[in-house]
Amino acid sequence: MPDYVAVAGWDIGGVHIKAARALVHGGVLIEPRAAVRPFDVWRTPDDLAQMLRAIADQLGVSDGDPMAVTMTAELSDAFPTKREGVLHVLESVRRAFPRSRPQALGVRGELAALDDAFARPLDFAATNWVAAALLAARYERDCVLVDVGTTTTDVIPVRDGRLACEGRNDTARLAAGELLYTGVVHTNPNTLAGMVPLRGRWCRVAGERFAVMGDVYLALGRIAENVYTCPTPDGREKSRAAALVRLARVVGADREQLDEEELLKLAVFFAERQTQAVGDGLVQVLSRQEYGYGLPVVTAGVGAFVAGAAARRLHLEVLDGRVLWGGAGAALPAVAAAELIAARLTRGATWSMPA
Repeated sequence: MPDYVAVAGWDIGGVHIKAARALVHGGVLIEPRAAVRPFDVWRTPDDLAQMLRAIADQLGVSDGDPMAVTMTAELSDAFPTKREGVLHVLESVRRAFPRSRPQALGVRGELAALDDAFARPLDFAATNWVAAALLAARYERDCVLVDVGTTTTDVIPVRDGRLACEGRNDTARLAAGELLYTGVVHTNPNTLAGMVPLRGRWCRVAGERFAVMGDVYLALGRIAENVYTCPTPDGREKSRAAALVRLARVVGADREQLDEEELLKLAVFFAERQTQAVGDGLVQVLSRQEYGYGLPVVTAGVGAFVAGAAARRLHLEVLDGRVLWGGAGAALPAVAAAELIAARLTRGATWSMPA
């Protein structure tokens, strides 16, 4: 193996593509780079390969570099079935990097050649959480990873350095509390509460997409404008003032009818309900674990602050994932995928989940 080898990791989602690139030297990853690029695969699925190449050029990833791929884009309604979605993603990766012979990450934590993945595509659907949890397991052999993203939240138990999750696909994970369809940007607030407190009374919310949780957290100052990566529901700017306008619409009002304090109270309520939702998933997962309430919670993702708040309410130890593995941020699964392919190169094996 040469002294320096560039490796790359990919997390190909339905609304974002996340990528990471680093050099492997002496068994250590150095000079890491990461990128998060908005890409609505349902709009232009045939442009995926071109977008992958553009991000690769941005990060200095060459066709021929070893790379590992995870995905969630297969669930996009651009594809009639998950099988077709996985195959489309795999084919796009192959077209973008014909010389690299990328490895795909499976639901049991194994890395496989694309030809193998093409033969059993459902084993490679929705695997970005596997990469993230395997990375967490390297640093904390017994913990629960709570990764709160823009759209979803993963709650993954780790015992003795191995993943102790119950679900292996989206439906099973939703039923197990290990996948929560709530995130700090894309989620519609009305999925968290059907009624809100307003001027001392309960007011029903509109069943429309007038606002997203990105507006809630932008109004409260908990996220920066650059984290709000999806288009705004009304097509207007991503500013605190515009976020308050959108929040007013949730209760059928506007800024002439509700003042800033009243709208911030609504935002606090929606944030509270999301923290509660994440806590509910965490409680469900912990209920299956022996001495579950003795496990520390490793927080990750752009919504790590929500994970931390939910864990602290349960009096659990909170470990900041960004401190454990030195960054990664919103690109955690891509960084983890890069580490997995680096481990394959340097030790001939990777971490795996129990059968």
